[in-house]
Amino acid sequence: MKRNDPCWCGSGIKYKKCHLRFDEKLDSFKFIKAKGQIKPQHKLINNEATIEGIKKAAVINTGALDLAGSLVKAGISTLEINDAIHNYIVKHGAHPSCLNYENFPKSVCISVNDVVCHGIPSAKEILQDGDILNIDITTDLNHCFADASRMFTVGKISDEAARLVRVTREIMEVGIAAAQPWHFVGDIGAACGKYAHDNGYSVVTDLGGHGVGREFHLDPFVSHDCAAETGMLLVPGMIITVEPMINAGEKEVFTDANDNWTVKTADGSLSAQWEKTVLITETGNEILAS
Repeated sequence: MKRNDPCWCGSGIKYKKCHLRFDEKLDSFKFIKAKGQIKPQHKLINNEATIEGIKKAAVINTGALDLAGSLVKAGISTLEINDAIHNYIVKHGAHPSCLNYENFPKSVCISVNDVVCHGIPSAKEILQDGDILNIDITTDLNHCFADASRMFTVGKISDEAARLVRVTREIMEVGIAAAQPWHFVGDIGAACGKYAHDNGYSVVTDLGGHGVGREFHLDPFVSHDCAAETGMLLVPGMIITVEPMINAGEKEVFTDANDNWTVKTADGSLSAQWEKTVLITETGNEILAS
C-alpha cells in the first residue's frame, strides 16, 4: 500500500496518517512458531466507526441484561425471560444475534446450575430458589455486535454457589487486566487459569472467547487456561470477548444430544461464567459491553 492511499482500515484517512506506523511496528515482531504465536490479520482491526457502532449496540445489550436482572426470580420460566429480552432488543431497533445463529432457536442463552453455556430457554424450565444462572446476550445493531453475559442468583443460594459466582467474576477481571496491546492472547488464559486453579476451580477449555466486530464470531480463539506468550498478538483496534467458564468440579463437559447446543458439566457440578466485550487500545483496554 502506498503512503497516500486510503488506509486499509476503511477510515478514509491516508495510510501514512492512519496505520502506517502500526504496520511498521507489527512487522517488527518476530513470531515464535514453537509457541504458536500468530500475527493478526488486518480484517481483525476495527476502525473508529465500527467501534462507535459497537458502543451503540452495547447500550442496548446492557439495557437487556439489566432487564433480565429485574426479571430473575423463583417461579419464572427461562422462556419468559428470553421473550422479554427479545422484545426489548427489537423495540430498540436491533437484532438478538443468537436467534437462528447456526439454528439456535431462541434469542438468548440462559444456562442454569450445571449448564456451562448455550442453554436454550424453555417454558418448562422454571427458576427455583437456590439456582444460579448465566444470561448471555449478543446484540446486532447495523452489523455491529456487542456481546456480554452476567451471572444471576435466585433467592438464597449455597455458600459454594455464591463463592463460585464471585470468584468467576474475579477471574474474568484478571483476564481483562491481562489483555494488553502488543501482548499475546495466551496471557489472558495464563492469568485466568492461575487464578482459577489457585481457588480450587477448573477451567473449561473446549470453549472460550472470540473476536468480535462486524461479525458475531471472529478470530482469535480466547482460551482461559493456557500458557502465556502464546496465540495471537493483541494489537490496538482488536475487539475480543473475555468469558471464562469455571466449574466447581472437573473441567470436562458434554453437549446434550437432544438439542446439540446445551453444554453441561460432565460430573454435574455447578458452573459459572461472566463475559465482557473488550477493545484493545494504544494504552491498555476499554470495556465496550458488560
